Amino acid sequence: MYEVVVRTPALPCSPLSNALGVPTYLKLENRQPTGAFKLRGAWTFIRRLAPQVRARGVVTYSSGNHGQALAYAAQRAEVRAVVVMPESAPAIKVEGVRRWGGEVVFAGSTSDDRRRRALELAAAEGLTVAPPYDHCDIIAGQGTVGLEIVEDVPDVAMIAVPVGGGGLVAGVVTAVAALRPKVKICAVEPDGARALGAALEAGHPVRLDRSHSIADGLLPLAVGELNFALVAGRVLACAVSDEEIASATAWLYRTMRVLAEPSGAATTAAARAGRLAPDGPVVLIVSGGNVDPEWVTALDRTT
Repeated sequence: MYEVVVRTPALPCSPLSNALGVPTYLKLENRQPTGAFKLRGAWTFIRRLAPQVRARGVVTYSSGNHGQALAYAAQRAEVRAVVVMPESAPAIKVEGVRRWGGEVVFAGSTSDDRRRRALELAAAEGLTVAPPYDHCDIIAGQGTVGLEIVEDVPDVAMIAVPVGGGGLVAGVVTAVAALRPKVKICAVEPDGARALGAALEAGHPVRLDRSHSIADGLLPLAVGELNFALVAGRVLACAVSDEEIASATAWLYRTMRVLAEPSGAATTAAARAGRLAPDGPVVLIVSGGNVDPEWVTALDRTT
């Protein structure tokens, strides 16, 4: 794992500690080589493939961070990687995939559009599909975030996790429950993309009619089936507005010098908005930082 993945720090955050009344830490996954936690799952997936399967190459569908992670992991393993991205993907994420040797294919605007195209390419070219979140190896890799947190903050009482398809929260829940079963896990979603919240209310994954948010990495129309099975009844859920996410993104950069993309700032937004109410030390996972600093600087002037 750590021959490719960075063991990221849990940075004490005094301003939020003072505001919340408990020690507060930022788990800085933006410091991964590809700028986001997704490298953990991508590398775990690739290194567990049989050699003859790995040699044929891999394909995925991603809004950006999983695609960059898979391209990087594939480059390290010396295999081909094809990444199907939305036509609206941020340029910084498209460039990131290409920087690590990934082949970019554009398809539509939704995760379903990307998934269909990836399956077509897999069938036509003999590639193995590496799902962005709903796969046991992806979940296992993401769970190492939780293992590091309980090692670095052994008295942690709450972990806040940004949620899109649910791979990260499923991994964290599974890892932490085995070591610290009393730790509360809070799943944070954008108001306009409450796939997990809707699933928890219904008792099963449901498909949203649409999802929209400034947090482009948290927009799947449905949480993964396997992910939901792992988190149902084991997490708290809350939602934050785009205004709160934007403000938190700017605040992290201005106050903590942490460059977080909006998806990565969602947990800080929840903390600043009073949605968490922890009763002991809390860790906020900053899931990624693939964003243009000039955009964040401009955002800071408007929030």
